Amino acid sequence: MKTKRSITMILIALTQLMCKAQTDRTTGQPETVLGWQLGAQAYTFNRFTFTQALDKIDSCNLKNVEAYPQQLIGGGINEKMDYHMSESSRQYVLQQLQAKKIRLVSYGVIKTQDSSEWEKIFAFAKSLGAENITCEPEAKDIPLVSQLCDKYQINAAIHNHPRPSHYWNPDTVLKAIAGQSKRLGACADIGHWVRSGLDPIVCLQKLQGHIIQLHFKDLSEKGNINAHDVHWGTGISNIPGVIAELKRQRFKGVISAEYEYNWENNVPDVQASVENFRTMVRKSPKSK
Repeated sequence: MKTKRSITMILIALTQLMCKAQTDRTTGQPETVLGWQLGAQAYTFNRFTFTQALDKIDSCNLKNVEAYPQQLIGGGINEKMDYHMSESSRQYVLQQLQAKKIRLVSYGVIKTQDSSEWEKIFAFAKSLGAENITCEPEAKDIPLVSQLCDKYQINAAIHNHPRPSHYWNPDTVLKAIAGQSKRLGACADIGHWVRSGLDPIVCLQKLQGHIIQLHFKDLSEKGNINAHDVHWGTGISNIPGVIAELKRQRFKGVISAEYEYNWENNVPDVQASVENFRTMVRKSPKSK
């Protein structure tokens, strides 16, 4: 029975991979050929409900979402996108995702000082079909998070907020994941690196082989905590260089747009950034 079950799981996994490959071929977007899942962190639309955010993400010509736990679900449901939601609310969320043909690829950013919450968070993310949990674990919880990655077959990507937050420097992330599960890696927030005065390309190079996903931003200034988002390719973050470096590393994974400016009406900003990104990907040289 165990052998049959294993074969069944392998067949399911192969089928999912074939379906994803077919989707990549038919979307016509340049990033899918590279194995990049371009989407949006729902925090971009944090003035709205998750239901409304899905409509906005769809209008930006994106089909992947990273949900965040503090957002109201909406659609008449006064619950948030966290593991406390009722089963009926979870089914509503899954139905909304299916109706809009949007994949919930990641969930976060998760912070908790209560170690007992981690397993509930992983189980909840798994129930939504998430591939990744973006998080900033307490140092004491790193081994536990690592174990849960393997138990639930979900990646955990350690996110960097700007200095002086604990993980602002990629060296700290590398130290945290050393000796842990291969599923424990980095969520590279290139905008927060720029706010911290760091070069995002150098940071990506340090984390090579450990980058699970990115939070994508282009900023108006370097080394300024108050720097704001601008359309990708028009700011200080060297987006063409970041794209070239990701190609060089043969990165495969999620890229979440996180546009933290013009909060009430930033859909046009995200749309312009996505168009710029795809143009830059097309023009960027192929990796050798």
